[in-house]
Amino acid sequence: MNNFARPKHASSDLLSFQECLAKATLVVALVGAGLSAPSGLSTFNSTNGIWSAHEAATFATPEAFASDPGRVWRFYAQRRQDALEVQPNAGHFALAEASKRNAGWTTLSQNVDGLSERAGHPSGQLILLHGTLFDVQCSDPIGCGYSSRHLANASTKPLESGDSATTNNAIGCQQDRSGKDLEVPGCPQCNLPLRPGVIWYGEKLDAGVLEMVRECFSRPDGIDIMLVVGTSAAGYIDVARARGARVCFLNVDGNVKRQAGLRDGDWVFEGDASELLPILLEPIIATRG
Repeated sequence: MNNFARPKHASSDLLSFQECLAKATLVVALVGAGLSAPSGLSTFNSTNGIWSAHEAATFATPEAFASDPGRVWRFYAQRRQDALEVQPNAGHFALAEASKRNAGWTTLSQNVDGLSERAGHPSGQLILLHGTLFDVQCSDPIGCGYSSRHLANASTKPLESGDSATTNNAIGCQQDRSGKDLEVPGCPQCNLPLRPGVIWYGEKLDAGVLEMVRECFSRPDGIDIMLVVGTSAAGYIDVARARGARVCFLNVDGNVKRQAGLRDGDWVFEGDASELLPILLEPIIATRG
C-alpha cells in the first residue's frame, strides 16, 4: 500500500472510483500541466524567471518564429533544459504503471516536457497531442517533412547525440545565460530552418495524432472512465461521455468543471496530482506481477 495521505473526501467517493476502475476495461486519461507542476515545472515559465507567461505565449506562434527564429530557439532551449533538470513524479509513474497493466488504457497528454516518457509510459498508449520539446522538424512540413526525436535518458542533462551533427546541435543546445539568441539550425535534408516539434498557437494538431485520437474514441465497446488531470481542456470530455464514460476530475479548475458540466456519477478530487494519482490508481498498480 502506498504511504500517501488519503484525500480529504468522503471515503465512498474514493472507494466508488476504485471499484469502478478495478472493473474498467477501456480508460482514457487526459493530462495537462497540473500533472507536471509537482515536479517543479511551471506553465510557460522558466526556473530562473527569464520568461513571463505573456512572453512565452508570444513566442509560441508561427509568426514569432518567422519574425525572430533565434529568439524562439533560445526560448525552447531553456524549456528543454528546465524539463531535463526535473524528474517525473509519482503521478507520472502511476499512470505509466496503470497503462502497463491495462492494454485498454490510453493517455492523451498536452504536455511537451517528456516526463511521461521518462517515467516509462508505454509509447503505444501515450498520445502527445502537442508534440514534444525533444522533437525537431523542418519548417516546411509538406515539401520536406524531416523530423527527428532526441529524448534524453533518465535525468541526464545533455541530450544524446543525434544521427546528424546539425540536428544534434539544434536539439542539444543549452540556454545562453548571457541573453544571446541561438543560431538557427538548418534542416539536413533541405537546409531550411529547423523548428521545435511542438504545436504552436493557431496550428492544427498533427494529422497522425488526430487519427490516433479518433481511434481512441471510436472503440466499439465505448469508454468506461475518463480521467482528467490538471488541464483546462474540456473539449474531449463530451466526446468521452457520448461513448459512455464516467468522468473523474483531478486537480482541475472550476471553469473546466462548469464547462464540462458535472453529472451524477462523476468524481472530483482536489489536490496534488503526484500524491492523489497513486492512491486513486491503487487497485491496478498496487500488486506487482
